[in-house]
Amino acid sequence: MAEMESQDVAEPMAPGEASESGARPADREGLLKHSREFLDFFWDIAKPQQETRLEATEKLLEYLRARPQGAEMKYALKRLITGLGVGRETARPCYSLALAQLLQSFEDIPLCSILQQIQEKHDLQKVKKATMRPALFANLFGVLALFQSGRLVKDSEALMKSVKLLQTLAQHHNHLQEQPQKALVDILSEVPEATLQEILPKVLRADLNSVLGSPEHLELFLLARQKVPHKLEELMGPVSLFSDENVPRLVSVLKMAAASVKKERKLPAVALDLLRLALQEGKFPRFWKDVVEQGLLKKQSWPASYLCFRLLGAALPLLSAEQLPLVMRGDLIRHFGEHMVTAKLPNQFKFAPEMNEYVGAFLEGCRADPERQLAVVVAFTSVTNQGLPVLPTFWRAVRFLSPPALKGYVAWLRTMFLQPDLDSLVDFSTSNQKKAQDASLHVPERAVSRLRKWLILRLVSIVDTLHVEKEEDVIEEVARFCFFHSFFEAKKPTSQIPETEQRFSFPLESRTREVVGSAFFSLLQTLSTQCRQAPEQTQDSQPWTYRLVRFADSLLNHSRNVAALTPFTAQQRQAWDRMLQSVRELEATSSGARAKAAAFQHLLLLVGIYLFKSPTESCDLLGDIQTCIKKSLGEKTRRTRSKATNPQEPPWVEVLVEILLALLAQPSHLMRQVARSVFSHICSHLTPRALQLILDVLNPEKNADEDSVVVTDGSEELLEGAEDRSSDGEGDRASAGEEDSGDDSGDDSEEEDRDADVDQGFREQLMAVLRAGKALGAVDGEDDDDDGDELGDEAMMALDQNLASLFAEQKLRIQARKDEKDKLRKEKVLRRDFQIRVLDLIEVLVTKQPESPLVLELLEPLLDVIRRSMRTSSTKQEQDLLHKTARIFTHHLCRSRHYCHDVGRLVGTLYAQVERLVQQAGRQADTAVSLYYFNAALYLLRVLKGNAAGKPVCKAPKKEKAGSQPKGPEAAGGLDLSLVTPIYSSALTSFLTRRNSPLTVTMFLSLFSRHPVLCKSLLPVVIQHVTGPARPRHQAQACLLLQKALPTRELRVCFDDPEWEQLVSQILAKVTENLRTLGEAQTKSEQQKELASLGLLNTLFRTIHQEKLTVDLAGVLGALQSKQQTLQQGACAAGSSRLYDLYWQAMKALGVQRPKSGKKEAKEVPSVTQNPVSTKRKKKGFLPETKKRKKPKSEGPAQEEGARPAAAGEQQPPSTGKKRRNRRKATVPAQAKQRPAPAPTAAAAALTGPGTPAKTPKLKKKRKLSQVNGAAPVSPAEPAGKKQPQKDLPEKGVSGKSPQSALPRKKARLSLASRSPSLLQSGAKRKKAQLRKARKP
Repeated sequence: MAEMESQDVAEPMAPGEASESGARPADREGLLKHSREFLDFFWDIAKPQQETRLEATEKLLEYLRARPQGAEMKYALKRLITGLGVGRETARPCYSLALAQLLQSFEDIPLCSILQQIQEKHDLQKVKKATMRPALFANLFGVLALFQSGRLVKDSEALMKSVKLLQTLAQHHNHLQEQPQKALVDILSEVPEATLQEILPKVLRADLNSVLGSPEHLELFLLARQKVPHKLEELMGPVSLFSDENVPRLVSVLKMAAASVKKERKLPAVALDLLRLALQEGKFPRFWKDVVEQGLLKKQSWPASYLCFRLLGAALPLLSAEQLPLVMRGDLIRHFGEHMVTAKLPNQFKFAPEMNEYVGAFLEGCRADPERQLAVVVAFTSVTNQGLPVLPTFWRAVRFLSPPALKGYVAWLRTMFLQPDLDSLVDFSTSNQKKAQDASLHVPERAVSRLRKWLILRLVSIVDTLHVEKEEDVIEEVARFCFFHSFFEAKKPTSQIPETEQRFSFPLESRTREVVGSAFFSLLQTLSTQCRQAPEQTQDSQPWTYRLVRFADSLLNHSRNVAALTPFTAQQRQAWDRMLQSVRELEATSSGARAKAAAFQHLLLLVGIYLFKSPTESCDLLGDIQTCIKKSLGEKTRRTRSKATNPQEPPWVEVLVEILLALLAQPSHLMRQVARSVFSHICSHLTPRALQLILDVLNPEKNADEDSVVVTDGSEELLEGAEDRSSDGEGDRASAGEEDSGDDSGDDSEEEDRDADVDQGFREQLMAVLRAGKALGAVDGEDDDDDGDELGDEAMMALDQNLASLFAEQKLRIQARKDEKDKLRKEKVLRRDFQIRVLDLIEVLVTKQPESPLVLELLEPLLDVIRRSMRTSSTKQEQDLLHKTARIFTHHLCRSRHYCHDVGRLVGTLYAQVERLVQQAGRQADTAVSLYYFNAALYLLRVLKGNAAGKPVCKAPKKEKAGSQPKGPEAAGGLDLSLVTPIYSSALTSFLTRRNSPLTVTMFLSLFSRHPVLCKSLLPVVIQHVTGPARPRHQAQACLLLQKALPTRELRVCFDDPEWEQLVSQILAKVTENLRTLGEAQTKSEQQKELASLGLLNTLFRTIHQEKLTVDLAGVLGALQSKQQTLQQGACAAGSSRLYDLYWQAMKALGVQRPKSGKKEAKEVPSVTQNPVSTKRKKKGFLPETKKRKKPKSEGPAQEEGARPAAAGEQQPPSTGKKRRNRRKATVPAQAKQRPAPAPTAAAAALTGPGTPAKTPKLKKKRKLSQVNGAAPVSPAEPAGKKQPQKDLPEKGVSGKSPQSALPRKKARLSLASRSPSLLQSGAKRKKAQLRKARKP
C-alpha cells in the first residue's frame, strides 16, 4: 500500500539508541517517542467511517499544533500527499480533506510548495501506464485540497498553477471525465472579479462551438456572463444563447448534463444558470417553450424529464404571478401528471416526494405573497386525469398556506364542487385510456363525478392540517358545507343560509352525496381527535356537534328555502325537538354531575345527527336514551359497590347498554368513542343483567340474536366498516380476513366442484338422462345389435339439451352453496369486528371499576374467548381479538393494583370457581392457555386473601419463630386452607404424575411466592415425588420446585426452627436416595433428574450453613464419595460438565477440595516409586531460577502413606509452607510432624464410624464437618482450642494457589509422591540442587 511506502521515515529504533546517539536532533527523538500514536492517525483518516475520519483529522491537527516546526509536520505532509494517490478510491477524498484542513490550520505553509510536492510525487510524465489513473486523481484531489483550504483564491501564483494543472488534467477525459472542468468552474466562481478577468482568456476559448460543446464549458461561460460581462464581450463579442441556431445546441448540452447527474438525482447547475439568464434577459417564454417543452420533452427520456421536473420546482420561487400560468399549464405539467398516474409499481422511481419538497419550500418561503401561493396550489390541483386530480387528497404542503391563501383555496374548492369548470383543468388521458373504445369513459358527467369526490375529500383533509383554535372559521365553513350537501338541498336562495346562494351546474349524484356524508362523519371524527384536551370545544365553549345541530335546526326551520333529502315524519320531528330540549336541560345540570351530563349530551347530539342518516333507528334510540338520562340523573348518589350488587337496580342501565351495543354495531369510529365515553360514566350503575348483555356478545352460542344487529348493511356498510377499521388503527382486519378466506374459498370451490362430480343424487339424475337418451349401450340385457346403432341427430340434440339443463342446474346449486358460504364468512367477519368493539366496554369496566364484584364474572368469559381464539387464530382479525382479550385479562384485570374487597356471600362461589379454574388449567392441551386459567385462579386467591378482616400474612419476627404458629385461615391470610389445599394438591399431584401435563414449574412457583402458607401445606406432596415410582422427569421437576421454593424468606417464616430442621432432614434423605444412582443416567430425563438432585443438594447445604442447622451429613458424604470414580470417568462425556461441576460444588461444601488435574493424577497413582525426574515438564517461556517456587519431595514410598490426606478422624501433618511468610515454619524437624495426634473430635467420629476405612483417596477435608454442624473449625492434628495457622496439606498432585506467587498453577505444582521430608530440613542451596536434578533429562 502507498501508505506504507514512506514509513521508513519514522522507522522505530531500539529503546537505547536514542540516548546513545547524541547527534540526533531533538525532534527526531520526539517523533520516536510518539511514533505509534502519530502513525495511527493516518490509518484512521482512510477508514470508511466518517466519524472516525473526522476525529483522526482533529487529533492530528492538535498533535501538530504542539509541534509546528518538528519533523512530524514534514512527515504528515508527505504522508497525506502520498495518500492522495492510493489504490483505494474511497481513501483519496479522506486524505484530500485532511490535507485541506491541515493547510487551513497552518497558513504559514506555502501552497506553491505543496502543489510542487504533489506534482513531483505524482509526476504525470514519469508515471507508468498502470499507475496513471491514481496519479491523475492524486493531482485532482491535491488541487481540490488547496481550494477547500480557502487559501487558493488569495494566492494568485498558486491559483495560476492550479488552473494550468486542471487544464492538463482535462485532457485525460477517459479517466477523469468532466471533473477537472467542474473543479475549475467551482474555483473560478470564488475568485474576485479582477482575478477572473485575468484568468478568463486562459481558460475560456473565444469560440461559441467550444462553449456549447459541454455543460462545463457552458457553465464557465455563464459564470463569466454573470461576473465579468464586459470582459466576456471583449473576448467573444455579443452572444445570444437563445437564438434559433443555438437552441438545439442548448438542448443537447442540457441532455448531456441530465445524463451526468442521473445517479445523483439532482438539478445540474448549468440548467438553473440558464433559467436565471433567461429571466434576466427577458427571454423566459422562449427558453421555456423552445428549450424545455419543445426540446427536452420532444423525445422523452426519463433523465431529461426529471431534469425538467426539477427545473419546474426550482423555478417556482423565481417566477412572478404572470409567469406562473406559462409554466403550470403547459406540456411539462401534463407530462408530470402522466408520470404521477403511471408510476405505481414499487420498483419504479417516483418524483412526487421530490416535487412535494419543492412546493413546500416555495409555499413556506413566500407566505407574504398569498396570491402566488394560491396560484401554485390551484395549478397543481387542476392537473387531472379524466377529471380526477393526480395529487392525493391529503397534501402536506397545504399546511404552509397563509390564512388569506387558505381561505381562497377553500373557496375555490367549494366553487369547483358546485360548478365544475372542466375547461380550466389541465386534463389528460394515459396511453392505455386512449386505447379504450368505451365512450362512457370520456363523458363530462364521469369527469365531474370523479372531481367532486376528490374535492370533498380534499376539503375534509385540510382540517387535519389546521390548528383548530386559529382556523375555526374555516373549519366551520367546511363542516357546514359538508353537512348541508349530505342531507339537504336548496330550494330558494336566502342570505341567512350562504349554502343556498349557489346552485349546481351539474346535478349531484346519489353516490357522490353518499361520499359527502361519509366525509362529514370523518370530519366529526377528526375534530374529536384534535380537540382531546378541550373536547370538541369551540371558542364559545360549545362542542362542534352542538353547533352543527343548531345549524341543522335552523335548516329545518327554513322549510321554504331548504328541503331535507329525507323529510322527517311528525314522530321524528318530535324526537328531534325533545332531543334539543334534553340538551338544554343537560347544560343546566349541577357541577357535580357535569362530566356525566357532558357524556350524555355528546351521545344525544351524535344520535340526533344520525337522525338524518337513518331516521327510523335513531328515532327509537333517542327516546330510550332520554328516558335513561332522566332516570340516571334523577337518582341520588350511592356507593359503587352497593349499586353494583343491589338487585333492585332500575332497568335504565340495561336499556342504555343495549343502546350502546347497537351503536357499536355501526361502522363508525366516532360512535365507538362516544359509546366508550358514555359507558365510562354508567359502569358504576351496572347490573349483572346489563353485564350479561355484554358478555353474550362474546359467547358464540348465545349471540345468535346479535347477528341481525351486526349484519344490517350491504356492501356499502362493509366498505365503510373496512375504512373505519383502517382509520381505527386495527389493521384492516376485515379486508385481511376476506383475502385470507378468499384464497380458502377458491380452494373450497374446487373441492366443491370435485364433490359435485361424485354427488350421488347428481349421478342418478345423469344416469336417468343417459338412459332416456339410450346413450349407455346395452342396458337391461338387450342385444348389442339393437343398441349398437348410433343415435340420430334429433336424439343427439335432445340428449345434449337435457345434459346441458342438468349441468346448468348443478352449477346453480354449486354457486348457491358458494354464495351461502360467502355470506356466512362475511357475517363472521362482522361478528368478530363487533366483538372487538364490545371489548372496549369490558376494558372500561375493569379500568374504572376494578373493585366491583361484577369484575369477577368476567374471568371465565374472557378465558373462553382466549381458548377459542387460540384454536382458530388463523386470520389477522382473530389474532387481534385474541391479543386484545389477553391484554385486558392480563394487564387490566390480573395485574391491577385494585380488586374487589367485599365479596360478601360470594366466598363459597369463589372457592368453587377456583377449583373449576385449576381443574380446567390441568385439562388444557396448550400450556399457554393453561397459564391464563392458572393466573385467573391466582387472581381469585388474591381476592379471597384480601377480603380477610385485616389479618396479615404469616410474617412472624425472627425472635418469635419458636412460638406457636397460627393455623387455619388466620395463618393463610384469609384463605381457608381446608378448601384450597386439596385443590392445588390434586393439581400438583397431576403435574408430577401425568406424562403430558400443561402445568409448569413456573406456575407453582408463582403460587408458592404469593401464598407461602399454602406452599407449606403442599410441600409434602412435592417431597413425596422426589423419589419413588415417579418418572425421572417428574422427579427432576419436584427437585426444581424444592430448589426454588426453599430459599424464599416468606416460606421460612412459616416454620418453627424444629419443623424447619426436620423438613431439611427429610428432603436431604430423599436427595441422598437419588444420589445412589448418580452418574448412571442413560436418558435425557435421567440426566435432568441428576442435575436437579445436585442443585437441590447444594441449596440444602447453603441453607444448613447459613442457618447453622444440626443435620447429619454422613450419609450424603458417603453417597457422594462412592460416585466420585464414576463421575471422573464420565466427566468428559457430552453434557457431563455441568453435572461434574455441581458434584464438586457439593463436595466443596462438605470440605473436600476438587482435584485440579484429574488426568495427571490418574497417571501418577500407580507410579508410587517412580523417579522424580519423570515429572519433568516442558518449559514455557523464560523464568529465572530464583523466581521459581520450590516444593519439597518425599523420601520414598514409606513416607508417601503418611503424606496423603487422612480420612475423617485420622491425623494429618500441617501445611508444608505454601506461602512465603510461612517458609520458616517449613524447616521444623521432621519429628515435630510425627508426634502423636489427639483423639478425633466427636463430630468427626460420628461421621466416620467404626466401619470407615482409614484411607480415602482423592478426598480432602477443606473444612471440617463439625463446622457444617455449627461448631467452630478445628485442626485434626491439634487440640480443638488451638488455632490452625495454615491450610491442610493438599492431596497428591493438587496444591492451592498461593496468593504471593505469580507463577501459573501448573508450573508451581510437583507430585506429592516424590516429596521428601529431608527437603524440609535443608537450606536454599539444597533446594536449588534438587530442582536442577529434577529438570535434567
